[in-house]
Amino acid sequence: MLYQDLYDSPLGAIRILANEQGVCGLYFVGQKYDCRGFEVMAVANQSTSHTKLACDWLEAYFAGAALPEVTLALTGTDFQMKVWRALQDIPSGQTVTYGQLAKLLDCKSAQAIGGAIGKNPVSLIVPCHRVLGADGGLTGYAGGVERKAWLLKHEERG
Repeated sequence: MLYQDLYDSPLGAIRILANEQGVCGLYFVGQKYDCRGFEVMAVANQSTSHTKLACDWLEAYFAGAALPEVTLALTGTDFQMKVWRALQDIPSGQTVTYGQLAKLLDCKSAQAIGGAIGKNPVSLIVPCHRVLGADGGLTGYAGGVERKAWLLKHEERG
C-alpha cells in the first residue's frame, strides 16, 4: 500500500508517495514519468508521518531553511542506487555535468549516468536538477527545463 500527499509548491503541485518504510516517490504532478513504477499499486490519499516529513522538507527547501531528515524507501538497481547516492552529495548551489559524475563513479558512459538519473523517483530530495549537460546546458529534467532553471536560481540565493 502506498500513501499519497500533495504539496503546493511555487512550481506547482508536488505528489509525495510513501510506504511504511519511507518516501518512495516525489514528483511534480503531471511531469514526465509521474508515478512511474507505481502505476499498479493501490494508493490511499492519506497523510502519514513520512509524507508529512516530506512536506516539512519541501517547506524548508522552498523557504531556504535547514532541511529535516527524510527517510527514503528507494528501489532501483545497484547502479541506480549508486548514482542516486552521488546526487545527494552535490551541495545545494553547486552543479556537476553528467560526464563529471561518470568520472567520479568510474563509469565509462555519461549516458548511463543520465539513464539512472532519469529514473530518480524522488527529485528535489535526490537533487538530479544539479546535473548539467557537457556544455553546462540545462538538459534532462523530467520536471521541465523551466523548473530546473528556477531550482538552480533558487539554490544560488541560499
